Amino acid sequence: MQFHYALVDDLIGKEEFERRVEEKIEQCGDLIDETTAGMIVVQELGRSHVKISGLSGKSSLFSFFGKVISVSPPREFPRKDGETGFVAHIILADETGQVRAVLWDEKAAAASEIVPGEVLEIIGKHASGGRNDIVVLALRQSPCEIICSSELQGPFVPAERKEVMAKVLFIDQPRTVLKRDGSETVLLAGCIACREGTARIITFSPGLFAELQEGMVVRITGALEKTRSSGREYVIDERSSVTPEDQEIPFRFMTFSEVQDGETCSVEGTVTSLQPVRTFVTRDGRQGQVRNLQLTDGLTVLRAVLWGDRTLQPLVPGDRIAVYQGTVKSGREGERELHIGAGSFIRVCLPDQGEETEREGTVIVTRNGTFLDDGRERFLISGDLPHGHEVRVRGRLAGERIVTLSLEELQKDPVAVSLELDTLLADLDRNNTFTLHGREDI
Repeated sequence: MQFHYALVDDLIGKEEFERRVEEKIEQCGDLIDETTAGMIVVQELGRSHVKISGLSGKSSLFSFFGKVISVSPPREFPRKDGETGFVAHIILADETGQVRAVLWDEKAAAASEIVPGEVLEIIGKHASGGRNDIVVLALRQSPCEIICSSELQGPFVPAERKEVMAKVLFIDQPRTVLKRDGSETVLLAGCIACREGTARIITFSPGLFAELQEGMVVRITGALEKTRSSGREYVIDERSSVTPEDQEIPFRFMTFSEVQDGETCSVEGTVTSLQPVRTFVTRDGRQGQVRNLQLTDGLTVLRAVLWGDRTLQPLVPGDRIAVYQGTVKSGREGERELHIGAGSFIRVCLPDQGEETEREGTVIVTRNGTFLDDGRERFLISGDLPHGHEVRVRGRLAGERIVTLSLEELQKDPVAVSLELDTLLADLDRNNTFTLHGREDI
C-alpha cells in the first residue's frame, strides 16, 4: 500500500489514504485485497496508470507498467560533496513505445536483480535537464503480461560507427558548451543529406570541419551514428575522417502539403507573421523561451514554433527561411506545427538582388534583433552595432529587412541637438496644463 500512496502523497495524508483503502475494501465486501483497493483509490484521485506514450504529459508523478528490455549495471560516480553515488538504467517497453528509467543509489543496487523480460510497475517523475528519462521513485515486480517487441528502438539503439556519403547542407556557427565534468568545449554542428534522408552532424573537434563547405559532397568514415528524437545524428571525432568526393547527392525541400505529423523534415518558406519571444518555466524549474510564427510556401500556410536558442534568430515578416531537421507535431487544435529546436537549423535566405536603399536612423538593439528606426519605419539590420547610435545604412531592401552593404556612423551636430531640445521643451511647456495652487485651494 505504501507503493501506491507514493503516487498521491502530495494530495492527501497517509492516514486519510489508509482510511479510504479500508473503506473501499468494506464497500466491495472484502472481495478485494489492499493492493487492488489502493489502486482504486489512486485512480479516483486522478493518478491512474498511463501507457509509456503518455509519459510526456505534464503530471509531476507517473505510474506505469513496463517490460524490461535491457538493464545496465550500476555505475559509480563522484558527487560534488565528495561522496560516491551510484546510477543504473533500465529500458522499459509496452505496446506504445519505450522509455529509459534511471535508478539512483540504493535503487541502482537493485538493478542486478532485474531480469530482461519481466514486467515492472513503476512510480517515477521526469528527469531534470529537459531529458525524456523517468527517475524511478518506487518499483516492484508485476504479474501482468505485456506483449511488445523486445528489440531496442529509436534513441536506445546502441551507437555504431558507419561510413556515409553525404551532401553538406548547412554548417552552424561554433558555440561553447559545458561538459558533464563542468569544463567547457566547442561544439560545431550542421546538417547533411544522404541517401537515407537528412541527418545532423556534430563534432567537438572543429578542425575536422575546417575544409567543409556547404554544397560539397563528402565521404565520412568512422562516423558514430545515433538515433535522436529529432532524427539521425552522426558524431565526428578523432576516429573519423572527412574527404571530398566528386559525386552528386540529390536533395530537395519538402512542400508544406507533404509534411506529416511525427516526421523530421526540411522545408523552405516565407515568414508571414511573427510573435514576440515568450519566457516560461519548464517542469524541472528551468527557464525556457518559445516564439510562434507563420510560414507560407506560396500554396500552403504552416505554423512554426521556435524553441530555446532558436528564438534568438533575428527574423521579420517577409524573410525567406530554410529550416533543416524540423519536427512536425500536432497543435492544440490538431493542426500541423513545425517545431524548430536544438536539433534543428535555420538559414535566412538573403536576396542577391533587390531594391537598393539608403536610410538614416537610430540603432535599436532588442532580444529579437538589431533594428534601424528612422522615426517612421523600423528595419532589421545586421552587424554588432551599439544601441542608440545614429547611422546611415546602404543596402538592399527585403521586406522589413535591410541587407547591409555599407554602414556609416553619424555624428550629431551639437547645434541641431540643442534645437531639438529647445523644441521639445517648448512643446512640454505649451502642453503643460498643471497650475500651482495655494494650500487654501487644496
